[in-house]
Amino acid sequence: MLRFIFGKFIFMVVSLFLLITATFMLMNAIPGSPLQSEKAPSEAVQKNLEAYYGLDKPLIVQYGKYLSNLAQGDLGISMKKKFQSVDKMIKQSFGPSLRLGISAIITSILVGCILGILAAMYHRKFLDNLAMTIAVIGLAIPSIVLAPTLQYIFATNLRWFEVAGLDSPMDYVLPTITLASGPIAFIARLLRSTMIEVLNADFIKTAKSKGLSGYVIVVKHALRNAMLPVVTYLGYLTAGIITGSVVVEKIFAIPGIGKHFVTSVIDRDYPLIMGITIFYAVILMASRFLADVAYVLVDPRMRAGGKVAK
Repeated sequence: MLRFIFGKFIFMVVSLFLLITATFMLMNAIPGSPLQSEKAPSEAVQKNLEAYYGLDKPLIVQYGKYLSNLAQGDLGISMKKKFQSVDKMIKQSFGPSLRLGISAIITSILVGCILGILAAMYHRKFLDNLAMTIAVIGLAIPSIVLAPTLQYIFATNLRWFEVAGLDSPMDYVLPTITLASGPIAFIARLLRSTMIEVLNADFIKTAKSKGLSGYVIVVKHALRNAMLPVVTYLGYLTAGIITGSVVVEKIFAIPGIGKHFVTSVIDRDYPLIMGITIFYAVILMASRFLADVAYVLVDPRMRAGGKVAK
């Protein structure tokens, strides 16, 4: 178990290092200077700015300096928002993104599991068809289409919610639905297929023959075994919701980290791009790492390399 966790952790660290290196090199390979603007500064000012941000030094020196600062927890200073540190900007904007992400993840798991269980228990009946129809719709409509549709129907026409912003708990409803629609559909379909297989297993038939109630059979016996693929998917779920929130935050004008990421790319703000990319990468890799560990804890037979303990 410890060897499995250590191996996964080392793989995560190496992957993060390669990502940082690739992102840094690709950004600097783009022609032009990130300090360029519509109002061109004088040559002296341009040189002073390049010296301040270390852009006058060779690329390998810049890379080494960045890694050294990163090891000390320093993500640098924004090139466009003067005298603002990248780590401070991330801390200030991550709150709304985190609350929205947690809301979407909880909604995805709860609604997806409920739909999947109902579809499996009422296989080939009305509830099964209804749940799978909802799942197909959720998978078919991308967030970039679903978000403005929800805004038009429920905010503009019905006026049940605000069009944009996160000023009250009700403002989380539309962006949460947008982010959770795809994961809900995937979890429902995944859990339905595994639940149907488990409910037809011999140990479930034995439990039924002993007179156990349907609730006990589903919750205490079938669900734990059927949840293994869902637990594995939790890492991908977190990754999908976090990366997908960039688009949703832009559409709903949410002052989260996604807003800074979009503007940093447009402005070619190298330190901010690097900082947010690293921040996203750490969250995504950590979520995958925790999902792998959780999978082993749920199913103790599993070990590193996919082998089953004897």
